[in-house]
Amino acid sequence: MPPASTKASTPVGAASVVASPEQPEPPASGPLAPGRPGYRRMSLALFAAGMAAFALLYSTQALLPAISADFGVSASAASWTVSAATGALALFVLPLSALSERFGRRTLMTASLAVAVVLGLLVPFAPNLEWLVALRALQGAALAGLPASAMAYLAEEVRPKALIAAIGLFVAGNSVGGMSGRIVTGWAAQLWGWRAGLLAVGLLALAGAVVFRLLLPRARRFTPGTLSPRALARTVRGHLADPLLLRLYAIGALFMTVFGAVYTVIGYRLVAEPFSLPQGVVGSIFLVYLVGTASSAAAGSLVGRLGRRGALYLAVTTTAAGLLLSLSDSLAAVLAGLVLITAGFFAGHAVASSSVSRTATTGRAQASALYQSVYYLGSSVGGTLGAIAFHAGGWAGTVALGLLAVLGVVSITLYGTRVARAERRGLVPVRA
Repeated sequence: MPPASTKASTPVGAASVVASPEQPEPPASGPLAPGRPGYRRMSLALFAAGMAAFALLYSTQALLPAISADFGVSASAASWTVSAATGALALFVLPLSALSERFGRRTLMTASLAVAVVLGLLVPFAPNLEWLVALRALQGAALAGLPASAMAYLAEEVRPKALIAAIGLFVAGNSVGGMSGRIVTGWAAQLWGWRAGLLAVGLLALAGAVVFRLLLPRARRFTPGTLSPRALARTVRGHLADPLLLRLYAIGALFMTVFGAVYTVIGYRLVAEPFSLPQGVVGSIFLVYLVGTASSAAAGSLVGRLGRRGALYLAVTTTAAGLLLSLSDSLAAVLAGLVLITAGFFAGHAVASSSVSRTATTGRAQASALYQSVYYLGSSVGGTLGAIAFHAGGWAGTVALGLLAVLGVVSITLYGTRVARAERRGLVPVRA
């Protein structure tokens, strides 16, 4: 894989540069890197943004058994409160990434978080399941402006050698948000009901959004461009014609299918026999997300030692081992399985997403948006199919679905290894 360019992303339809609400600062001091001014503020800001976004996006996941009981619906019906949010994010991430080319990454990330937080404070008052699903879909659409813009911001502002580590920290914020949101909702729901849990996570996300806005440095290397649907279509076609990007997109989607299936269903398994855990304790199970924080932050050093494909092999093996271990009826074994699944998923996601940012030398926001689109589509599909598999075959059915997705990641990575060897021998064009 060729090294990433240090130049800013070519904007969509950038035949000419136009004025933008987000004026870049002169890049005289060079890209951000560890030890340089602004790098720590940037890291903390995007960590807070990732935390707020993931806390909101999956705020109902730990509450699904309580929502099912309150509304008298099945696990597959309640799972739409998660799948609607992730599905809407998948649909809107690409068009909103185009807006970030025109108005700036920082501006769009701020607007996305603000709208999502407002909706997060309205969600607890949904009168029925239909309204809850609708509000969650709107929330997912609002959050779509954050992930691709954040990846593009990092690709433009951070020194290439520090990019995987920087994206790893952003993904670590995702894991902390997912963990803290589920823990807060779980205990608040046990004490005051699931609506109080959703209100608590909305307030948590509000705090994260404020921290993000106060700390994130202004863009110094962003070049605004015109907004052209035709140019957007050309950029997207170019990315979809790149075999390496297509493989990375598929890997992200399959990893997220596993993760979405496991964490949508795990609450139902743990509140039932033989575990019969209370809602607050089920929420605390998500402390295993701390493992994801560590594994995603360590992705950079992992790639340095094993290479991108070596890191993916390790991530997928860890995920598969966790799925198999979780089949046990021992709570300790189930928790150990969740630890392995979480570590493997976050490491694989950090490697794949950072590889997309480094591979795309033009239209980085769109390249990242396509990754995020299929990634969250994987979450939506995984959550829905995982609930259906659980209803049909219990936890073993959900594990079987996860192992099928894992097999897909292995197949794609093996194919990439063969292509890389052929490239080295000159048998196929580079990046085929």
